[in-house]
Amino acid sequence: MKFSVDKHDKYVTLELKEPRFTNEIAPGVKSELYLLNAEGFKNIIVDLSHIKECNDAQDLSCLLVGDRLCKSAGGLFIVTGINDEIAPIIELSNIFQSVMFVNTLEEATDFIFMDELEKEFRGDK
Repeated sequence: MKFSVDKHDKYVTLELKEPRFTNEIAPGVKSELYLLNAEGFKNIIVDLSHIKECNDAQDLSCLLVGDRLCKSAGGLFIVTGINDEIAPIIELSNIFQSVMFVNTLEEATDFIFMDELEKEFRGDK
């Protein structure tokens, strides 16, 4: 699985650099999400902008793991970079009912910083 990880102070971005999201990639994504969470990252952004094809909604279920891990840690899990080719399979999978999807990486980082500021104002940190 080809990917890059971009670590920041408040969040980490996992960018998949594969053209297809398949059942061969899903376990690697899941493992990487567990590793990032174990490193202390509670806010994770997954960038799927390179993914042009996904034939099975079950392959996307690994994203639910990231959502669960981040929520358990008090953070956010956001998926970005969805294109018109894979949007229908995401809609069919109903994953969008649990996982937050946004259009751009900038929008995802804005959500994380707003959430962190809200927590700080409430004294949740």
